[in-house]
Amino acid sequence: MHMTDEIKNGESLLHLRRMVLGEVYHPPGRTQPGKYVALDCEMVGVGIDGEESALARVSLVNFHGAVLLDAFVRPRERIVDYRTQFSGIRPADMVHARSFEEVQKQVADILENRILVGHAVHNDLKALLLSHPRPHTRDTQSLAHKHKLPSARGRRPALRHLVQHELGLAIQSGEHSSVTDARATMALFRLYRKDWEKDFRPFSLSMSRATQRSPSRSNRAASTSMSKPIVPSKRTHCSSSPSAPVDVDDVHFSAQHSAKKQKTRQEHQASTSASENGGTKDAFPGGGLRGVSSGLSTVFKQVASSHEGARVDKTRPKAKPKEKWWKELSSAGIGSADDGGTKGSLRLKVRR
Repeated sequence: MHMTDEIKNGESLLHLRRMVLGEVYHPPGRTQPGKYVALDCEMVGVGIDGEESALARVSLVNFHGAVLLDAFVRPRERIVDYRTQFSGIRPADMVHARSFEEVQKQVADILENRILVGHAVHNDLKALLLSHPRPHTRDTQSLAHKHKLPSARGRRPALRHLVQHELGLAIQSGEHSSVTDARATMALFRLYRKDWEKDFRPFSLSMSRATQRSPSRSNRAASTSMSKPIVPSKRTHCSSSPSAPVDVDDVHFSAQHSAKKQKTRQEHQASTSASENGGTKDAFPGGGLRGVSSGLSTVFKQVASSHEGARVDKTRPKAKPKEKWWKELSSAGIGSADDGGTKGSLRLKVRR
């Protein structure tokens, strides 16, 4: 099929179409996770009459469309409806399917400290039982509606309509492929990335690590500027694909991510070697940190002060115990039988 090339918003439409169809060669430098990762999932039917959805396939691609993960997942419940006409899942795909927990952990590790791109991505995260910080999420469905793209029909435009109108490419005409849908989502995002990114703060690794756990921390984190450019120009050309531009932000992110991992590894090695050599002046046998109190010293002080107070009390004259208290009644003015007083009397009136 002959496809004409056209440049739109700085992106080659021909290259994006080829990326969606999987016709782009990815050199080793473009097969690693970068700043952006696109996610798409396929579901099967479980429960009564197969009306409930369960995860059956997960696909992740990077900014250039290279596959980072494509795994079939074994649902926890018995599959009632494979939904092959839509999901493309068949019973044979479940023979070597991986466990849900294993795939879930791998997806979470890939998405950590990265920007997630997806179409109605909340459904995919719900199927994976994961969460992702909202400032690090780019949902092409909501963004297309918010920015009022001509192809956005209603509040929830379908991915196939957006790709057909924006890229001139038909997808999801038969069985779906999560890899193709993830690439199509990334291609759509790349087409409007410069405008859509204005709605978000600049992303950097100094922001919170709260992927899948506490999005509120990343909202409070201050954004910092990216490192200096590694390449001299904003666009360079690959020898294998002349029309494939290099994303500078993605290159910067990869370098920054690698540098941070190297720094963390060096700090860990330094702390390990210090503990093996008997520790430093900042290390303590109990594992405590300098400037951080465990509360034990406070207990010691309180116990010591109580003992000191007890010693002081011993120097004071002891109060004599009140023995034979009835003898003191006379001194209180009540009197006794010896000094003419009476210890008490009782009057009884008897009626005759």
